[in-house]
Amino acid sequence: MEAGNHTGVSLFLLLGLSEDPELQPFLFGLFLSMYLVTVLGNLLIILTVSSDSHLHTPMYFFIANLSFVDICFVSTTVPKMLVNIQSQSRDISYVGCLTQVYFFMAFVGVDDFLLTVMAYDRFVAICHPLHYMVIMNARLCDLLVLMCWFVVLSISLFHILLMVRLTFCVGTEIPHFFCELAQLLKAACSDTLINDICLYVATALLGVFPLTGILFSYSQIVSTLMKMASTEGKYKAFSTCGSHLSVVSLFYGTSLGVYLTSAVTHSPRRSSIASVMYTVVTPMLNPFIYSLRNKDVKGALGRLLRRSAFCP
Repeated sequence: MEAGNHTGVSLFLLLGLSEDPELQPFLFGLFLSMYLVTVLGNLLIILTVSSDSHLHTPMYFFIANLSFVDICFVSTTVPKMLVNIQSQSRDISYVGCLTQVYFFMAFVGVDDFLLTVMAYDRFVAICHPLHYMVIMNARLCDLLVLMCWFVVLSISLFHILLMVRLTFCVGTEIPHFFCELAQLLKAACSDTLINDICLYVATALLGVFPLTGILFSYSQIVSTLMKMASTEGKYKAFSTCGSHLSVVSLFYGTSLGVYLTSAVTHSPRRSSIASVMYTVVTPMLNPFIYSLRNKDVKGALGRLLRRSAFCP
């Protein structure tokens, strides 16, 4: 069997964030803590939204979906890294690597599209308040979420089918703590021109277009707010966008930071360290942003905790 044939490559090597043995216990404790905070925080948001009838509105429906995606997102990469650190191994199987690529792309894409849908929700709420409940009905909300999943899962599957045709050399090393598509393409032993083109197209589809939708929604929101005579009305209307704007800024800011870091330093290791921001830190901070900046969520969370405390 030829060494370059991917069928002869059963394992890849993930180089991780650091090769220093003394640093591994610290990294394990840090990422385990962040993972647990992320999962518990987002689960609490989902439980709070589902258990409180005051939050059964389109905006909180999308927030709960975003929390679910964030749990899946961080669970795609961190558990494998923790296992590798604990077992002092860098191995990941060929199938496991492609699976990780697929779900990572899928959850990043759904996260991105959900932020766009949430911006549209705020646009309708502020620019067309009298028709809000008619436009943003339960059927449309379900359809928007399903469309997000369908589009992104299809694009991710297409990339995996293109990946299967590539060949990899035995002992392929990936300078990252998870299987990232761009790093995997660089490690391939065969021509990746088609894959690279499709990656650029997917980046535009999953990144530029959603961001354009968000910017358009907020341009309309700002235009509507400028026409309001009451300063208090402007503040009250725009305050409902505060949490969403914070999450969008965090998501796109960290993603842009990773891109600029990789472009400037040309160091895969530094790029992988920078990617921790949007792969781990952002999903961890989202529950805090929506709970601390939102009075409705804080009130519902308080009622949930009081009910739990009085339960026998």
